[in-house]
Amino acid sequence: MRLYRLGDVGTPIRDIQERLAALGYDSSPDPRGTFGERTREAVLAFQRARGLEPDGIVGPETWRTLYEAGYRLGDRLLMLRRPMLRGEDVAQLQAHLSALGFDCGKVDGIFGPKTEEAVIEFQHNRGLAEDGRVGPEVLTELRLVTRGAPGAGRQQIREREWLRSLPPTLAGTRVYLDAGCRSPEEMERTWEAVSAAAEEIRKAGGIPIFSRAEDSAPPERVRAGRANQQGSDVIISFQEATEEGVYYFATEHAHSEAGKELAMALASVVGGPIQGRSAPILRETRAPATVVARKPMTDDVGRQAARALEVFLRAVATRP
Repeated sequence: MRLYRLGDVGTPIRDIQERLAALGYDSSPDPRGTFGERTREAVLAFQRARGLEPDGIVGPETWRTLYEAGYRLGDRLLMLRRPMLRGEDVAQLQAHLSALGFDCGKVDGIFGPKTEEAVIEFQHNRGLAEDGRVGPEVLTELRLVTRGAPGAGRQQIREREWLRSLPPTLAGTRVYLDAGCRSPEEMERTWEAVSAAAEEIRKAGGIPIFSRAEDSAPPERVRAGRANQQGSDVIISFQEATEEGVYYFATEHAHSEAGKELAMALASVVGGPIQGRSAPILRETRAPATVVARKPMTDDVGRQAARALEVFLRAVATRP
């Protein structure tokens, strides 16, 4: 899709404004169909609330998140299908199932095979038809056994196990290095960063895995899928961003404790604030992941991140 930004006009802008307003982000007094300064402010507020890059531009990721945010649990029948269902309603379902002890994987708002398994397990537990579909009957049972906001669940338990399973050093650790590639400039500079990080990791006996080739620019969702296919132990992404920092996965429904710990360790060396975000490389990967955001990106940042990872692994190994 095209990018929508300040000054644009037309029916797509009206649709964006109406979706923002339905979620509590009013763009008045901008005329409907005109992307004015107030609409930009509403987009920025939505992006910050949803853990997106706050650039005030409605691109593919912001539009996808805006569309998905419009669903609430009960609005539609949820089930495993291709392409997989995504949305706020799926995240709400996952958060409730996880808090009840049913393992749906990461609370990422994507109805995948793990979520279907958790639904079937819940249906079996409650004596319902075990078809993996979430309709009125399942929702009624879910509300009967859920009280208040969902608390910590299986995701936190899994991440504690991940921390305990890590090797004490980089030796043998499979580190997935992701180089952002949204522009030719970012593509070149992040490649320098991951190359420098890979060199440090190899010196320490680790196994660096690249998310892309030097001259290719696959979408971030594709790179996230590759991380899962490669069986990565740790994921570090290098991206250029207007807001510098180190990011970990977080939404209003869940966050990655292990990812946050890793982000804190990296930030202590490379610098910058810690922030929760929901970019695909954080949201759609199984291993705990972080994004190191700098502008401009340098090879020194890559080397620093690799050394910080080594310190992190040693610190985790010495915990009682």
